[in-house]
Amino acid sequence: MPSSHSQFIWFFVVYFFLFLYLRMHQTNNARCVELLWRHILSITLLGVALSVSYSRVYLLYHTWSQVFYGGVAGSTIGVVWFFFTQEVLTPLFPKIAAWPISEFFLVRDTSLIPNILWFEYTVTRSEARNRQRKLGTKLQ
Repeated sequence: MPSSHSQFIWFFVVYFFLFLYLRMHQTNNARCVELLWRHILSITLLGVALSVSYSRVYLLYHTWSQVFYGGVAGSTIGVVWFFFTQEVLTPLFPKIAAWPISEFFLVRDTSLIPNILWFEYTVTRSEARNRQRKLGTKLQ
């Protein structure tokens, strides 16, 4: 008592929902496709959580009350952990990233960048162009 499978899956789903809708940077010009994939992902995760919960009862490993209490416990812990990381750990991270050991291991804070893939793409592309220009001027 309670179902650990149910507890884990509901922790994961609730934390992911909160991360997806509250933590990921929302832009005013969010495209319909971006919003659509978030909703599809959320519905899929909800289906997985319900399937796992149902399977625990179907396979006769747990009763409905054990699955329910596992889901409540996992959801509660997911909410608490999300807000703890959001309100306590996230503000501390820039200080941690400035430590010499963090710099040695190349730990960096990219949480303020709304689209990390686009940022990495443009930075890498401009760096490649700069290096190509430097190599081209040295060869002449």
